[in-house]
Amino acid sequence: MSLTVADLTRGVMTEFQEKLRQQHEESLNRELETLLATASKSEAEITRKDFDGFKKLFHRFLQVKGPSVDWAKINRPPEDSIQPYEKIKAKGLPGNITSCLNKLVVVKLNGGLGTSMGCKGPKSLISVRNENTFLDLTVQQIEHLNNTFNADVPLVLMNSFNTDEDTKKILQKYTHHRVTIHTFNQSRYPRINKESLLPVAKSMATSGENAEAWYPPGHGDIYASFDNSGLLDKLIAEGREYIFVSNIDNLGATVDLFILQHLMSQPADKRCEFIMEVTDKTRADVKGGTLIQYEDRLRLLEIAQVPKAHVDEFKSVTKFKIFNTNNLWISLAAIKRLQEKNNMDMEIIVNPKTLDGGLNVIQLETAVGAAIKSFNNAMGVNVPRSRFLPVKTSSDLLLVMSNLYSLDAGSLTMSKKREFQTTPHVKLGSSFTKVQEFLARFENIPDMLELDHLTVSGDVTFGKNVSLKGTVIIIANHGDRIDIPAGAMLENKIVSGNLRILDH
Repeated sequence: MSLTVADLTRGVMTEFQEKLRQQHEESLNRELETLLATASKSEAEITRKDFDGFKKLFHRFLQVKGPSVDWAKINRPPEDSIQPYEKIKAKGLPGNITSCLNKLVVVKLNGGLGTSMGCKGPKSLISVRNENTFLDLTVQQIEHLNNTFNADVPLVLMNSFNTDEDTKKILQKYTHHRVTIHTFNQSRYPRINKESLLPVAKSMATSGENAEAWYPPGHGDIYASFDNSGLLDKLIAEGREYIFVSNIDNLGATVDLFILQHLMSQPADKRCEFIMEVTDKTRADVKGGTLIQYEDRLRLLEIAQVPKAHVDEFKSVTKFKIFNTNNLWISLAAIKRLQEKNNMDMEIIVNPKTLDGGLNVIQLETAVGAAIKSFNNAMGVNVPRSRFLPVKTSSDLLLVMSNLYSLDAGSLTMSKKREFQTTPHVKLGSSFTKVQEFLARFENIPDMLELDHLTVSGDVTFGKNVSLKGTVIIIANHGDRIDIPAGAMLENKIVSGNLRILDH
């Protein structure tokens, strides 16, 4: 068999690429050691663990080229790998709810800031309902569970260096609540220059010229940082078996006793180590990750992994009917096993950012759900939409503050008075983006029980006791202002132009 020039060049190229990769890794290691030398004694140990994690991620980043999935190999998951919630529910509740709950830990992802909603500090401290913050509602839910079933379900918060200090200050107010609260910190990774692939940080400081040099590496970091913190071992020693993980801004993510019973009732040799709650896609969810069958394993497919030519296909509601809610039930013993064997396999998300000074950087991240393929007997459960109620924008906030939902022991449920169980489609314009501006534009939250669709754009304010029904579109043109008068009832109306109500 004769070698062609192409083969030889390919060999040389691979060798050259390999050398280049080694150089990149050596340069990075040198820079990280220099940074480490600036760490305080108390910081040094945890920083070394963080940097070890980052080196592994960086090594994999240099190895992987092109899309991480071969589109032709993607199959729909087998019927039994995604079970309808009704089927799980039909099995009934556990015989001993208390002992099942005592094997559970609730983990909330609490690394995010409220910046996208114009708020300083952790997002979990934004008031969402009757002066209650996301964190208040979470504590109330778990306390209610513990009181009702005489159980001891602890709450664990995964903070980031952005949220840890502010969150810890607030936690003191829950000391007399019947819920044990633990926290651990997500890793702190260095952003790297897009061209040189070297850290932009000059020291371990997080302020001044270094303010933008660090990032928390996505929620896939939960496995390593949970293990590094020592909390994983502590909880296993207490006899805990599963964690229920969700985003703290998903108000629908409450502990579900039917799913818990399903996990606890599996035979020992067929123990399900990972459940991902999925729900049916609507037009609003086309970007959400979906479950696929790939090389005989259940796998999460995110839009970032899809080759450009197939993005429209990925977004279609017909081929990929469900998406990941990021409500996950995961075996603690399995996390420990995979961490020890270094077998936790998650695709790398390369997230490009431009810093304030115009410098292009990349941050390497992973997603918690992507590890599903590393766990045994993993499955999806297709849950009702009510378990996915994220508050990402002021439009979402309007929904959860309104009379569409009633609040009971920290849990929000759709009002019985609403005929349709679907949520109205709400789009508020840029004048409503920041929470403070949003609140200033409503004297109180309108009655929305019969609303289907609301679009508001421009300088619009709402008086007291306004009622919105059907489809309502309110557009104030540039320079105009619309004041919806107190007590107004708008049903299937378009309001535009200029409507100012002046006191005289």
